[in-house]
Amino acid sequence: MLGAPFVPDPIFVYNNWSAYDELSDNVPLTEQLAMKELDEILRLRHFGVRFDYYMMDAFWFAQDGGYKTWRKSSWPNGPDQWLKRCKENALIPGLWFGTNTLVKIDPVPEWENSLNRQRRAMSFYEGGFLLSFVDALQYWYERGIRIFKFDFVDFTAATPKSEETQLREEIYCRNVDAFRAALRNFRRKNPNVVLVAFNGFGGDIESTTSPFPFQHPIDLRWLEVFDSLYSGDPRPSDVPEMNFWRSMDIYSDHMVRRYEQSAVPRERIDSTGFMVGNTGTVYYRETNAWRGALVLMLARGGWVNTVHGNLEFISDEDARWFAKVQSLYLRLEATGRTRVFGGIPGEAKPYGFGSVDSGGAVYTVLNPTESIAEIEMPLLSRLQEPNEGGRVLFRDAGFVPGLTGNKIKLGPGQLAVVGIARYANREYDLGIQEDVRIPIRIQPLAAKFISDGKNAIKAELSAPERGDLRIVMQQGGSDGRIRRSSGGAPPNGTTMGKIFMLRAWQSGRPLPIEINYDKAIWSGLSWAVGEIKHSAMTTGEAVTIRCSSSEKDSVTLDGHILAVEY
Repeated sequence: MLGAPFVPDPIFVYNNWSAYDELSDNVPLTEQLAMKELDEILRLRHFGVRFDYYMMDAFWFAQDGGYKTWRKSSWPNGPDQWLKRCKENALIPGLWFGTNTLVKIDPVPEWENSLNRQRRAMSFYEGGFLLSFVDALQYWYERGIRIFKFDFVDFTAATPKSEETQLREEIYCRNVDAFRAALRNFRRKNPNVVLVAFNGFGGDIESTTSPFPFQHPIDLRWLEVFDSLYSGDPRPSDVPEMNFWRSMDIYSDHMVRRYEQSAVPRERIDSTGFMVGNTGTVYYRETNAWRGALVLMLARGGWVNTVHGNLEFISDEDARWFAKVQSLYLRLEATGRTRVFGGIPGEAKPYGFGSVDSGGAVYTVLNPTESIAEIEMPLLSRLQEPNEGGRVLFRDAGFVPGLTGNKIKLGPGQLAVVGIARYANREYDLGIQEDVRIPIRIQPLAAKFISDGKNAIKAELSAPERGDLRIVMQQGGSDGRIRRSSGGAPPNGTTMGKIFMLRAWQSGRPLPIEINYDKAIWSGLSWAVGEIKHSAMTTGEAVTIRCSSSEKDSVTLDGHILAVEY
């Protein structure tokens, strides 16, 4: 069946990207780093965390080796020790490939007659590249590699002759057909492989406001050869949140919803939503709000669950919690069913993921709005008992969710998990995420923003008697659509606090504004949120607020202000 997974049960893949980063940072992959993370996998396993595969991500290879040799500066003795230790510990190794694009790799002689005019990518249906590439895959299969990651594919690549004589659509289709046929044969020859698809296989993943259906549709025939299709690297959504990491949660939730709406089975979507690390690719997140990210990755229902980054950041105590979350959700994924409900995440409407089996159900719900909101948790099966007597198993700090029958009331930006029937038991409690704090009260204030010069708006209002002031700004383009800005990637990129500027004064005195978005964001950002503490203001006196963007082109800015109490 086209939509049925190749793997018999959900799997867990460790990927070492974001422990290093050679694209949006200058932290290289080395043998020492890779082996350190292998040790961390074994430590976490000791506490019950499950890992089945270890994916060696980008740039393990020598620049001149055609994907058959390793980078000597980082791996002087090649991969033998890594492969040996993986085998000794029943950890299945995997490798990343840049597919047909030349990212930190030079063309070997066999690829020359497949190169495009720019010498940046190779055609799959012309010349010797595809045969050579599949030969490299088979070479690594015979060395023990069982999971293969394909990234940065370019199906528009063609030789100069074909570019002159064939339409772009024909080139695209011939490349797709040739590569899919090659992978089908590779899988037939090696039936126990896991093949995962990343950038270039369809979908519009840059923004949560992109038009839908996708302008770059997902060809469902890829499900004939791939175990999973990824739905985008972690990045902020276009839903403003005071907690930057929560906006990233919403991005991954949104993209999973859009892929499912494109008829990709939920089990076959890798949300790639869990990354910890201290590199630019993950905005130096370290472990901020990591618990909610893990809960959501599992709640989405994918069967290829990828954990990225610095596992040493996860303490022994954290590992016990990690294992408990895995145990809860993986049982539901393997033996039950998972469904989505509620609104579209990127449209800032409350939504959730529900998983049910014969013993009960678990609902993972999120309120992306700037208000307290109630959401209904629907029955997921006609055989399911009514949702009564539920228990909140997990929530963000601050606002205490109100659970009444099949409805739950959540604070602004809040995540919660609810157990029903057998799962409404304290043994499944996952506690409180203390590093995400949700206001207990929130109220919009009547403040009208007016233009204050190019790419700037301002408003004036009286400091409220209660609560902090939350300022929310969103940037749009001249076409009326949301527009992202970026100052580039670390380590030399400009941070967003210098591009989106929030300023406030009272009686001519600058007021401090707390922000969490001041990061070098390679993927861009369309919003700014900040808060002024009540203690910094004089109640009843006028406060002037100015929001601006340093974009050179003219943009539109929308702003609003709320009073929040914690």
